[in-house]
Amino acid sequence: MAFDLLHARHETPGCENVLHFNNAGAALMPKPVLDRIIIHLQMEAEIGGYEAADRSHDAVEHVYDSVATLISCNRDEIAIIENATRAWDMAFYSIPLGFGDRILTSMAEYASNYIAFLQVVRKTGATVEVIPNDEHGQISINALRNAIDNHVKLIAITHVPTNGGLVNPAVAVGKVAREAGILYLLDACQSIGQMPIDVNVIGCDFLSATGRKYLRGPRGTGFLYVRRDSMEQLEPPFLDVHAAQWVAQDRYKLRPDARRFENWETNYATKIGLGVAIDYALKWTLEAIWSRISALATTFRAQLDLLKGVTLWDLGIERCGIVSFTIDGKSSKEIVHTLAQQSINVSVSTLNSTRLDMEARGLTELVRASVHYYNSEEEVKRFCAALASVL
Repeated sequence: MAFDLLHARHETPGCENVLHFNNAGAALMPKPVLDRIIIHLQMEAEIGGYEAADRSHDAVEHVYDSVATLISCNRDEIAIIENATRAWDMAFYSIPLGFGDRILTSMAEYASNYIAFLQVVRKTGATVEVIPNDEHGQISINALRNAIDNHVKLIAITHVPTNGGLVNPAVAVGKVAREAGILYLLDACQSIGQMPIDVNVIGCDFLSATGRKYLRGPRGTGFLYVRRDSMEQLEPPFLDVHAAQWVAQDRYKLRPDARRFENWETNYATKIGLGVAIDYALKWTLEAIWSRISALATTFRAQLDLLKGVTLWDLGIERCGIVSFTIDGKSSKEIVHTLAQQSINVSVSTLNSTRLDMEARGLTELVRASVHYYNSEEEVKRFCAALASVL
């Protein structure tokens, strides 16, 4: 069945204003998501925040069902957290690491995650070790398997890095982790909503994700998946009255579910909006979304490759909707600024975001253009024409 692009664009008001190729930053929200957020905010203004939350109880609880359906897990394995970084942090800092323990990660790891590694290494005497890439630019599964010993306590990788088009082989990494009985933390910030994700197939113990990118939800939303079997051995780095119960003057009791990783205060309007965004994606189906994004990105790369002076920097056997490039003699920031003057949205990936990867490739910055299913082939042509004028 053909993808209904006209309907997708009709329900995306932003398509009338901009050519939006910055979906890996924050995608354009569809109208049903925007409408539902506004409805709840109006209710808060009219009857009060607590009262609005009580009245929207079923809608709030439904968000957990939506996430569980999205990634094929149980609702009690989900925590709704304000962003993917904090979700990742809550998982990582709950893992008891000590002197001599080893953390294995990939060349494409994102800065926020790697900074957390370095902080824990400094405090505990654990070590962080980077598994090299294979010949395709993705994490080497052979090298990962050879690095395993009794001191490895965590494998943590980013599924889709912030730049480079790469889709790391998360399932193969999960197989290594399960065989060795090692905890596996997957940063799915840029893969969730872009492609089908099944935590049982991947085999991860934790998965962190955001709402604002390919799920097309509001900013300031995200979630954390924690496998039920792994949860029992973990205590979050900080607790409150929502995460635990104060059962005696000298004792508290953790919640039995993943909501022990949440905190009491939350933005109910955007939390509900996240659920609506997930339901909206599920109606399209993630298989259809992934097929559409992959095809459009392939077309996009092919047209960029025809432009003299443009160098593509995408890696991996499997590539996603993120397309990274440079232009000879032009800074990436200059390109982004010039395109913005024509209402074309892209972003810059800098050395500070993925230092290991970019230093290895001799790069300091890239233009990151990221397509979504509501983008059109005509927009790809318009983008390349605008880029040709820059050249």
